[in-house]
Amino acid sequence: MQHRPTAARVPDPGIRALFTREARWQAWLDVEAALARAEAELDMIPADAAVEIANHCRLELLDIENIEAGLAVTGHSLVPLIWELDRILGSEIGGYVHWGATTQNITQTGDILQLREAHRIILGQIGRILTLLAPLATRHADDPCAGRTHGQHAVPATFGYKVGAWIDELCRHVERLEDAEPRVFVAMLGGAAGTLASFGAPGLAVQDGMARHLDLLPMPVPGRTSHDHHAEYAAILAMLAATCRKIADEIYTLMKPEFGEIEEPVPPGTVGSSTMPQKRNPKLSQDIRAAAAQVTTLFPLALDAMRTEHEADGSTSVMIERVLHGSVELVGDILARLVLLFEGIDVKPERMRANLELSGGLIMSERIMLALGEQLGRQRAHDIVYEHAQDAVVQGVAFRELLVSDEEVRRQLSEAELDQLLDPATYIGACGAIARSQAQRALTVAERLESTQS
Repeated sequence: MQHRPTAARVPDPGIRALFTREARWQAWLDVEAALARAEAELDMIPADAAVEIANHCRLELLDIENIEAGLAVTGHSLVPLIWELDRILGSEIGGYVHWGATTQNITQTGDILQLREAHRIILGQIGRILTLLAPLATRHADDPCAGRTHGQHAVPATFGYKVGAWIDELCRHVERLEDAEPRVFVAMLGGAAGTLASFGAPGLAVQDGMARHLDLLPMPVPGRTSHDHHAEYAAILAMLAATCRKIADEIYTLMKPEFGEIEEPVPPGTVGSSTMPQKRNPKLSQDIRAAAAQVTTLFPLALDAMRTEHEADGSTSVMIERVLHGSVELVGDILARLVLLFEGIDVKPERMRANLELSGGLIMSERIMLALGEQLGRQRAHDIVYEHAQDAVVQGVAFRELLVSDEEVRRQLSEAELDQLLDPATYIGACGAIARSQAQRALTVAERLESTQS
C-alpha cells in the first residue's frame, strides 16, 4: 500500500486552554490572592493572613475531588473552591478568604484575566498575518487583475492593491483592540450589589489595590449590571471575524476553476472528496467562513446581556461568558487558519492577466471614454462608448473593432492610441503606491505588536 503524506494540521493558538475549568479556577484564586493583599495593605485583614492566603492560592495545593464534591452538593461555581482554600489554610486564616466580596466580583475579574491572555494571543496572530501580507502586497503591487464591482468587471486593479485593503482593515482592528484595553481589562469589586458597603469606608481603595495587584484598572462604578465593556470587545471580535470572512470569501471565489487566480495551500496527501479524486478544495477558507459566521451570530447576545435587571442578574453573566469564550476561541481558530493560508498561498498573475482579456477590452471602456471626452466632452464620449460596449456584448463583436469602425472615434484616436488605451496594465492608477505603503504599514504594526507582546 502506498503511504501518502499527511496534510498540515492547523496549530492550536492556545486560547481554549485559558477557559478550561482548572484554568478558570486558578484565575479566580489569583483574584482572591490580590483581594487579600489589597485588604491587608488597608489593615482590613492581618498582613500575615494575606501572605498565607496568597501563598496557598495555587490550584495544585487544593484537593480537586473535594471541590468537585462541593460542586455536586451546592451547584455553585465558586463556593466549593473557597471552602477548599479555607480548609487547607485552617479556620483562623481561612476566615479571611473572600472577605467582603461576592461571587461575581471574583469570577468576572478572573475571567477578565483570561480574556486578557486571549487578547494577547489574538494580537500576536494578527501581527503574524501582517508579516505575511506585507511581502504579498509588495510582490504583487503592480500585477494587474480585474477589479470587480457587483460581480462584474469594472476597471483594472492589482492583486497587491487587494492585499493592501486587507492590511488596512486588519490594522484598524488592531487599533480598536488596543484602544479598548483600558475599558475592557478592568477589575470589579463592589460586593453584593456594587455598593462596596461590605468593605466600609476604604471600599474603593480596596478595589484600586486589587486591580493594581492584577495589573488591571478598577471599574469606576463596580456595578454588577455593567456589561457594555464586554459587549464592546465582542463587537470588535465580530468585526475582526467579518473582515477575515471577507478575505476568505475572496480567496474562495478566486480559487474556483472559472477564476483560477489564487490557490490556497493544498498540502500533498490532502483529500478533497471520497468520490472525486481531482478535488482541491478551499478547506481553510471554508473553515474561516464557517467560524466567522458563528462569531458574528454571537455578538447580538452580548447586546441582549446589557439589559440587566436592577443591581445583578445571573442570567446575563452566563450570556456574556458564552459570547466572550466562544468568540475568542473561534477568532483564534480563524486567525490560525489565515496564517496557514498566507504562508502557502499561490498567486497566479498570468491567469489574472488572461481574465482581464475575457471581455475583449471592455474593462477599459472608462479609459476610452475619458480620452474621447477630452475632445468631445464627457457625456458625448460616454454615449459613444456605451453604444459600442453594449453592442460588443449583445452582438458578440470585438469592442476594438467597433471603436475602429466609428469615424468619430477615429478622428480623435488612432489605432495605435486605442491599443495603448486598451492595455489594462497601464491603467492601474495608484494601486502600486497603495500596496507598497500598506505593506510598510503592516510591517510597522507587526513589529510594534511583537515588541509589546514580548
